[in-house]
Amino acid sequence: MSLFDDVNRFLEEKLDEFMSNNPHLEAQALLEQLKEQERDTLKLIIRLEAQEQQLQQEILSLAEDIKIWHARVKKAQSAGETELSQKAAEREASLLHQGNLVWRQMEGAKKQILQAKELLKQIELQKQQIQQKSDSFTATPQSDSATRGWNQSTTYTKEADPLEQMFAKWETDQELEQIKRNLGL
Repeated sequence: MSLFDDVNRFLEEKLDEFMSNNPHLEAQALLEQLKEQERDTLKLIIRLEAQEQQLQQEILSLAEDIKIWHARVKKAQSAGETELSQKAAEREASLLHQGNLVWRQMEGAKKQILQAKELLKQIELQKQQIQQKSDSFTATPQSDSATRGWNQSTTYTKEADPLEQMFAKWETDQELEQIKRNLGL
C-alpha cells in the first residue's frame, strides 16, 4: 500500500507542478470542474423542487382528509355518538400531526432550494471570473509541445496512432542497424 501511496503522491506533485507551469490549463481544468458542479447543483435544485411539489400535494391531500374527519367529529357529536366522535377526533389529531410533519419537510426542502440556488450563483460567479482569467491566457497563446497534447480531445489508441507507427518503424530500423553493426555488415 505504501508504494501505491508514494506513486500517487508523486503523480499528484507532478500534475500540480505541470499545472502551475501552465496556468491556462489550470484555468481550463477549474472551468471543467465548475461546469460539473453547476450541472450537479442544477440537478439538485430540480430534484428538490420536485420534492417540494410532491410535499405540497401531500399537504393538500391531508388537508382534505382533515376536513372530512372534522366534519365526522361534528356529525358524531351532534348525533350523540361519543365513542365514535372521540375516535374521529383522534384520527383528525393524527392527520394534523402528520400534516405538521410534512409541512416541516416542505419548509426544509424550500430552505435547501434557496441554499442550492445561492450555491449556483457562487459557482456561476467563480466560473465567470475563471473564464475571464482563461480568456486572458488565450489572448497570449502559450502553445508549446508540453501543452499541445493536453488540448487535443482525441482518444489514444495504440493501433491507430500514426506517431506510434512512426516510432515503431524507427525503433525497428534502429534495431536492424544495431544487428548489422554486430554482424559487421
